[in-house]
Amino acid sequence: MSKSRLEWKVGVFVFIGLALLAGLLLEFSKGLTFFRPTYEIGLKATNVGGLKSRAAVLMSGVQVGTVADIKLEPDGKSVTITLRLYKQFVIYKDAKFIIDQSGFLGDQYVAIQPTNNGGGIFHDQDQARADPPFNLQDFTRSATGFILRIDETVKRLDDALADVTRLVLNPETLTNLSMAVANLRGFSERALVVADNVNGLLVTNSPTIAHSASNLVVFSEQLNQFADGLNGVLATNREGIHAVVDNIESSSETLKGLLHSVQGGKGLAGDLLSNEEIATNVSQIAQNLSITTSNLNRLGLWGILWQHKASQPKEAPAPSLKTPKAASE
Repeated sequence: MSKSRLEWKVGVFVFIGLALLAGLLLEFSKGLTFFRPTYEIGLKATNVGGLKSRAAVLMSGVQVGTVADIKLEPDGKSVTITLRLYKQFVIYKDAKFIIDQSGFLGDQYVAIQPTNNGGGIFHDQDQARADPPFNLQDFTRSATGFILRIDETVKRLDDALADVTRLVLNPETLTNLSMAVANLRGFSERALVVADNVNGLLVTNSPTIAHSASNLVVFSEQLNQFADGLNGVLATNREGIHAVVDNIESSSETLKGLLHSVQGGKGLAGDLLSNEEIATNVSQIAQNLSITTSNLNRLGLWGILWQHKASQPKEAPAPSLKTPKAASE
């Protein structure tokens, strides 16, 4: 065998080996083989976390494709993820795309969760939205803030308990509370004694109480009979009662007319009220009567007569007939 022919065979063997090695590298590095047809779907997400190109795309735990490309949008607020999926797998448009992670520290991948298999199927270059991955750092920061708030709440609760202990559970308050409990206990004991006495009183005087109750029942029956009789009287003498009421109304009308006449100056009473001279005389007579009755009360009838007799003037004595001499004697 010539040297050139040997070199050519060696070169062909090396080339085949390299091709096989490249195919194995592509297969075991989660890349797609060149012999399976694929189509691409674009995913919009706000954050991709640690997702990398050539990551796996799993549906129900089965790899249905890989991540072909990850590109940040010009606005910097969203990311476009290009998925390269096998054509043999049909993805419905109501499926959910989630960026998940294998274990606690494993690689991230795109998980497809089917729902109702409605809304049509995805075709090449279709667009969908993906939920952002679980961010452990954000969760840690949130948990740290939550722990700080809990710690602050615990401190405030501890301060409140300290205030309660200082203001409520101090020795003076506890002593007052103990005294109040003792007083309440004494009051309850006295209440029990009073209840026993009342019970004994009721038991002792039960015949009297029963008799009083029976009397009350009889009185209520008599009162009912009286009410029935009164109702019968009212029903029997209804016309007479109506006549009496009519007479009272006519009398009130007559009295109203008399008062109107008196106010108008008619009749003797009207003259007395309207004539000032007569009113003055009547007032003088009333005053004299008042003085007379006062004297009668104070002196009596004989005293008034005696005072009247004493107030009369005495007669002058007769002139004497004796001589001056006799008078001198």
